[in-house]
Amino acid sequence: MNETFIPTSDYNKRKWYIIDCQDKRLGRVASLSIALLAGKHKSYYHPSLDTGDYVILINAECLTLDRDITKFHVFSPGRPGRSLKRLVNALPERIIEKCIFGMLPNGFPRKHLSKRLKVYQGSQHPHSAQNPIKLEELK
Repeated sequence: MNETFIPTSDYNKRKWYIIDCQDKRLGRVASLSIALLAGKHKSYYHPSLDTGDYVILINAECLTLDRDITKFHVFSPGRPGRSLKRLVNALPERIIEKCIFGMLPNGFPRKHLSKRLKVYQGSQHPHSAQNPIKLEELK
């Protein structure tokens, strides 16, 4: 008889990973971050349990986007001259967070996995006490 392995709380040791976004593509960083946040890189991954890790993204302003897209948002429709506003890509942290948040599955993971994502401009971050593991294999 086959027995399904379900990890217990002994397997719930969360690691911290750090990814440098210097000259990296947005989609590649986002897909790797989601796999780390969900714990899919672990051998004892189970979809019904949260076995993911923390992810720190540094140098967010140096991220490479495919193209410059001007985004517009309608704040108050029906008001001529004031309703259509152009959104400026001035906050690279928001761009990365919105991309990763949109790629997460609906329900419980979307709400809780996004809290373990830390995005910073520049190479300084306040999480050095957690001894993050630096990932270099991202192309």
